[in-house]
Amino acid sequence: MIYSLPNFKKNIMKKLLLSICFVGLSYVSAIAQTYEYKVITSVESIVPNGLGRSRLISSDEERNFEDYTSGRSEENDERNKSKRSEIRVKNFEETKLLNFFNIGGIRFQNIVANDAVITSKLNDMAKKGWELAFSNSGVESYGGKGDSNGIFITRYIFKREVSKEPESAMESVEK
Repeated sequence: MIYSLPNFKKNIMKKLLLSICFVGLSYVSAIAQTYEYKVITSVESIVPNGLGRSRLISSDEERNFEDYTSGRSEENDERNKSKRSEIRVKNFEETKLLNFFNIGGIRFQNIVANDAVITSKLNDMAKKGWELAFSNSGVESYGGKGDSNGIFITRYIFKREVSKEPESAMESVEK
């Protein structure tokens, strides 16, 4: 089949226009994509003899970090005057976990039990649309004679997509 030159150009232009529209819509969709984050923290006691407390905790309240932040420089050395009571969260979810140690030493059944409880929480978060984005751990362990403190802490950082209305052209220009 032989195409005439005008029809050939018309088909190319249609394909080009469709491609530009597709890329443009993809770009708008990517720009409109925002996330909210949630942190779940496990604190597992590594205190000998099972004397510590272990918990899986998450906040039921939100805080705006800007309310507790100040900018400091050589010219402005004024610190933020927020009170601890203003920052403290009183509404939170607390799930009991077992301590790593009991009177007989390390208790592997307790570790496995904690894994099962934490897995249940992770699965519940996934069912609610949260995706595990990061996790990080830290340890404050036994520091020698007279130091019986120790914790193993893990922060699970989840994200979930939040639909956001695309900005109008004027809002973008104003920023």
